[in-house]
Amino acid sequence: VLSDIASGQAHGKIILIGEHSVVHHEPAIALPFTSANVEVTVQRIDGDSTIDSIYHKGKIKDAPDSIHNLLETLKAVCAYFEVDTNNLHIIVTSNIPAERGMGSSAAVATALVRALFNLFDEKLTNNLLNEFVSVSETIAHQNPSGLDAMVVRSDQSVYYIRNQGTEYFTVDLPGYLVIADTGDQGETGAAVRAVGALVADKSSQGKSWIKELGELTKQARYFIEEKDLNGLSDVLNLAQERLQNLTVSNEKLDTFVEVALEQGALGAKLTGGGRGGCMIALVKTEEQAAEMSNKLQEAGATKTWIHPLGVRENDN
Repeated sequence: VLSDIASGQAHGKIILIGEHSVVHHEPAIALPFTSANVEVTVQRIDGDSTIDSIYHKGKIKDAPDSIHNLLETLKAVCAYFEVDTNNLHIIVTSNIPAERGMGSSAAVATALVRALFNLFDEKLTNNLLNEFVSVSETIAHQNPSGLDAMVVRSDQSVYYIRNQGTEYFTVDLPGYLVIADTGDQGETGAAVRAVGALVADKSSQGKSWIKELGELTKQARYFIEEKDLNGLSDVLNLAQERLQNLTVSNEKLDTFVEVALEQGALGAKLTGGGRGGCMIALVKTEEQAAEMSNKLQEAGATKTWIHPLGVRENDN
């Protein structure tokens, strides 16, 4: 029997290292960010489909362009089930900030697809999920690496090289990440284009900076396996310098990095597309993390999160 209501979940992601270079076939490492989650509930109704989300409340046909990516995903799944897109009420509840490089669009699309498959009581394979989420991601990010879609549904970290495969592994480090939101939407599209132009420009060092970011990502993987926080921190700091060279950091992100390092962070860098969005800082203890959160909020962060990098007993 088809159910009348069903839901699906997903969580955010944090790119530890490799943003931007991943677009150019270098590796990236991303962690599941389970402190930020999304749930989509789909309910059968009669008549025009409606949506209740922070972007739009009301009929889907009146929805703004900003959720076009989600509606195309809905159409694709409905076409797969050979039903039209009416008679549904969709509720999106998310605490993943949008346009901050945290995988918000991929997470919402993933939760929507899961909810629809639960509603139609069909088994959802990874391949199908990828296919439907990439509909949304291609609209949202023009040239998505595919990384977000992998991480928002996994409870493991991901070592990813575009078109070459994904390796899942566990990050278990004696430290904490402090994530600080600048409050400004990242300009991922513009940043990706700017980096692409630098890489294409023979007179710039764009290409070598991308290569160096790839090398730093490989080193980061090694230091994670060795549980070497200091080694990892050095790599994160060097990555931030390359990202600055590639013009994807900005004044606010640089300020947050400085504040974090002054407060005793081992390493700090932007995360995600840059030019806004978030910064991450690596610290040893929970006390340090709490203190740093306060300092970053004083420096203008609109929100901070503390993310343990160790596998906690209750996680299993």
